Amino acid sequence: MTEPILVTGATGNTGVTVVAGLRDRGDVVRAATRHPDPGDAGAVAFDWFDPNTFAAALAGVRAIYLVAPAGVADPAPVVRPFLEQAASGGVRRVVALSSSAVARGEPLLGEIHTMVVDLFSEPTVLRPSWFMQNFTRDHALAEGIRRSREIVTATGNGRLGFIDAADIAAVAVEALVADRPVGDELVLTGPEALSYGQAADIVADVIGARVRHVDVTTAELADRLSRAGLPAEFAAGLAALDGRIRAGEQNLVTTTVCDVTGRRPTSLREFLAVHRARL
Repeated sequence: MTEPILVTGATGNTGVTVVAGLRDRGDVVRAATRHPDPGDAGAVAFDWFDPNTFAAALAGVRAIYLVAPAGVADPAPVVRPFLEQAASGGVRRVVALSSSAVARGEPLLGEIHTMVVDLFSEPTVLRPSWFMQNFTRDHALAEGIRRSREIVTATGNGRLGFIDAADIAAVAVEALVADRPVGDELVLTGPEALSYGQAADIVADVIGARVRHVDVTTAELADRLSRAGLPAEFAAGLAALDGRIRAGEQNLVTTTVCDVTGRRPTSLREFLAVHRARL
């Protein structure tokens, strides 16, 4: 098809791989970002906070990969005008990135989940577990490992099905191009559920140095995140998620990555071994 697929967050953890995966297939991609690459003929300037950028991004697209603006305490009012414009322009398929911790209708990403399902005839909402990239990229978790060989959370012994962003992107590509929708809601995890204590042991094995998990209260974590520069409301929300992990809400493993893509999801040990230099 010649109609482009719009990828928002095109330079982010999943977006950059979604763009590459679609182009490897020969699909036409419109890569939306605030600072488009002048060498990319398919790139377009896009800013969630500038509705004047919406029309050019949406012109003629057949599907959208939707990543809500990061670090915004309440993204739904920002995203709604864009989605309404897309729906009125005839877009049917939207693949939206949400979280395994946020159900449809819940605040923040859950509200966007509801919008996508209500506005479009071919919605798919991806609900992945926590990204493995948090261990290696520009994230408080990674900074703690590099700076003090510590992983500080409020999760206790709660477990997560950590997932590689590349596996999320692979599912997104299939959801965007499949002849029929692959499902309106997909929970994505890696191949195993691990506590942060177990993850710290894996990091230690990979780098050959002691790494420990430091368990704090949710209030202590919220304060740490605020002092690191996050808005207080956003920091409190992230800390509350740790409390839910502690309670066992995220102790799950799904087969969705394999079911949709036909490939086995990457394990945390495999991921860290590949990205060891960033630890």
